[in-house]
Amino acid sequence: MARAEKQQTTDASPARPRVAVIYNPSKQGVDNLRTAITKVAELQGYDDPIWIETTVEDPGKGMALEARESDVDLVIAAGGDGTVRSVAAGLRSSGLPMGIVPIGTGNLFARNLGIPVNDLGDAAVLAFSGTDRAVDVVVADVTRPNGDAESHTSLVMSGIGIDATMISSTNADLKKRVGWLAYVDAGLRALPASKPYRAYYRTDAGRLHRSRVSSILVANLGYLPGNIELIPDARPDDGRLDMVVLQPRNVLGWIFIWRKITWENPVLRKSAIGRQIIDLTGGSRRREIIYSRGRSVDIEIGEGAEEFEVDGDEFGTVVSARFTVDPAALIVRVPSDD
Repeated sequence: MARAEKQQTTDASPARPRVAVIYNPSKQGVDNLRTAITKVAELQGYDDPIWIETTVEDPGKGMALEARESDVDLVIAAGGDGTVRSVAAGLRSSGLPMGIVPIGTGNLFARNLGIPVNDLGDAAVLAFSGTDRAVDVVVADVTRPNGDAESHTSLVMSGIGIDATMISSTNADLKKRVGWLAYVDAGLRALPASKPYRAYYRTDAGRLHRSRVSSILVANLGYLPGNIELIPDARPDDGRLDMVVLQPRNVLGWIFIWRKITWENPVLRKSAIGRQIIDLTGGSRRREIIYSRGRSVDIEIGEGAEEFEVDGDEFGTVVSARFTVDPAALIVRVPSDD
């Protein structure tokens, strides 16, 4: 059960807006987090914050439901992508705004929305005074090898295949020391041993495709750290899912994919001349990486089961998955357009 801490105001005190802070106590910087949020809450005219710890068994969803029952005006998720995703699952369709103070490693959702990931004070101010933006939520309904069905919420991207294997083999101690760079180490170890798998997939009610793939990703957002633009057209509020199929045949195929997401997508395709270069060099006709969009994605593994990940966290193995989009289901505090 979550532990909530609340300092009561007197009956004579004027009514002030209330905030609940759901935080991961295992993350570094919790003391600084308390200091920053308490200070900003006072400056913004809020009542004393309600502090709710996540647990290993429940990384945030139950705490978000508890916060909703406490009749607060704002919920702040303080942690990494796992905490933010879980809190979002509890706030989904509630209309209650969620502020984000990143104190994790990847912080992909925050990065994609322009939320400061290296300045705790600025992130705290933004959580209270930022612009409310309605973003989509991705729902992944998966089937386990034993036939059990589960439903998970995703804000960034989910994957079946080599990306999930890479995440499951990431060194936890290295991740604490160097952050998202630990995934690079895991990738270098996972790629040589990776084998493609046969998958059946389609977007919406379109044609069913069959192919041998290394990974299939379904995303709400497309940017990764290190100037990697995996999905250039992904938007968090367009009511669509973006599917990426990675199907390299050999090492050269992986090199092309790397060139695509680190050079063509973030650099060349931004200009008319760059797009001409892509066409002239045959980049637009290559099939190592395929994009498609829709409101739903269905994936079925041809044989056996494959590793599954959600927003950078491992979730075991699955034999099938159906992804659907819940448009504008979450309100997030983000920087203003100005």
